[in-house]
Amino acid sequence: MSYLGNAPARSFISFERQVFTIVNSQTAYTLSHSVTNENDIRLVVNNVVQEPGSGKAYTATGTTLTLSAALTNGTDEMYCVFLGRATATNAPGAGSVGTAQLAADSVTNAKIADDAISDEQLDPTVITGQTAETSIATDDLILLSDTSASGALKKMTRANFVSGVGGVNTPAFYAYSNAPVDLSDATWTNYVFNTEQLDTGNGYNTSDGIYTVPSGEGGTWIFGAAVRPDCTNGALARAYMYGEIDGSDAWGNASIDFQNGAGSAQGTGATMFGYLVRTVSAGATVRMKVYCDVTTGNARIDGSSYEPTYFFGYKLIT
Repeated sequence: MSYLGNAPARSFISFERQVFTIVNSQTAYTLSHSVTNENDIRLVVNNVVQEPGSGKAYTATGTTLTLSAALTNGTDEMYCVFLGRATATNAPGAGSVGTAQLAADSVTNAKIADDAISDEQLDPTVITGQTAETSIATDDLILLSDTSASGALKKMTRANFVSGVGGVNTPAFYAYSNAPVDLSDATWTNYVFNTEQLDTGNGYNTSDGIYTVPSGEGGTWIFGAAVRPDCTNGALARAYMYGEIDGSDAWGNASIDFQNGAGSAQGTGATMFGYLVRTVSAGATVRMKVYCDVTTGNARIDGSSYEPTYFFGYKLIT
């Protein structure tokens, strides 16, 4: 049949009841549930409903019930009914709970089903409308979409992000010669660059001119060197240079004709340069060799002017 007003309930409700153990000379008792004030409970003593309120039979706040007069154990009985706590009730109807009924942060991740939020529920301006950051703090969080986990969003800190992106070309070294070095005619000479300017991996030895790839730093490296051949008395010569890795020729010869002193100035002060990109293992040794073939006089490598004689290398980011 039809009716006016709210639909009748489909089940009965009952209210929770608490029975107290009387303690002689005691007026304060603990409630099993917190209340706003005494009007939230109905107190019954010896089957008589008591009047709530200050100056009346009782007051209540929080979990404390205070009687206006103490009762006697074995003689008196007391219980209360929580008027605001139903032990059975109807579930709210579909669509009956609004935003005002929800407390802030009341919906947790566990209550949101997978794929429950789709694109149409998202406001793209929440992200795209923000001002782009030019710098971030160390503990700021960065959101990433994990393609291996069906696009799941993951977070990482700036420190985590930087550790996995980019890098520096190290270890690295740079050595040069700060004085001329005389060379024997028609002889390959292990050339020693005797001054070290940079060596982040402590791999270069200024006593023998050998660079040893540090432990754990095997990979793709670039090595290069330049030498400036010279002669002391106008002799004409041809000079050669090559790099050597683990005792084997690593790259082709660089060569040049030069003449110094009286006569043609062709080749005076010219510098030979060469470089190589090579995958090497940790512990590999790298050095430079030079060769001068003179017709007369003495040949040398000039390392005293403008530091033109140097040897370098660094590990590449791959």
